[in-house]
Amino acid sequence: MTPYIPPLEEPQFAHAGASRTSLSEVIFRIVRWSTYAGAILTLILVLHKTPPPPIETSPQAAARAEQKFEEAERTVANGQPATLRMDETELNSYLSSHLELSGKRAAKPGPATEQPGTSDDAGPTPQDVKQMRSNVRDVKIQLVDDRVKAYVLFDVHGKDMTLQLEGRLSAQNGYLNFAPLSGQVGSLPIPQSTLESAVRRLMESENREKLKLPRQIADLHIENGEVVAHYR
Repeated sequence: MTPYIPPLEEPQFAHAGASRTSLSEVIFRIVRWSTYAGAILTLILVLHKTPPPPIETSPQAAARAEQKFEEAERTVANGQPATLRMDETELNSYLSSHLELSGKRAAKPGPATEQPGTSDDAGPTPQDVKQMRSNVRDVKIQLVDDRVKAYVLFDVHGKDMTLQLEGRLSAQNGYLNFAPLSGQVGSLPIPQSTLESAVRRLMESENREKLKLPRQIADLHIENGEVVAHYR
């Protein structure tokens, strides 16, 4: 007589394993599409051009700024200290008449200067800084209490982008020093650690010599919405 063999039962955890596999696939898809959505949102924020702040400029204000510089230089030449104060309108008018911006000159395609082996993930190269400076189309400065807010419009491969920085200015060991408080590219805020690292690299790079102040200037800062420079 053939012994009775009961039918094999389905493993107890078979459904649970299939359920776990299905759940992991769903989670993976959610993470993947969230990454895509985050990248798209970041790109949109970066490319979103922020409107410029309402800054007034005039030839008369530029002339006043020129006169203040000349008076301070004459006073120092006579062996006496001097203090120069310049408001927001005078500063922007002076910059507008002296800065060479790409929007003021005819666009001229420059030769390709890319060199192999010069890429550095740690920060912008001197060539990068030079190219960014040559592509600047507009600069506006706001003076708020003891802070300075800079608005920069520049061209990147034919696309207008904006950079906004806020911080405090000072003079340290004969060089202009900028302590960043906040910044954003387009509408995308720049993390504070990234901002501080970028400014620190700029201060320590070859561009540092461009931040050297005239030896007559002993101190420079923002006070009550004005640039204050002490000459010695």
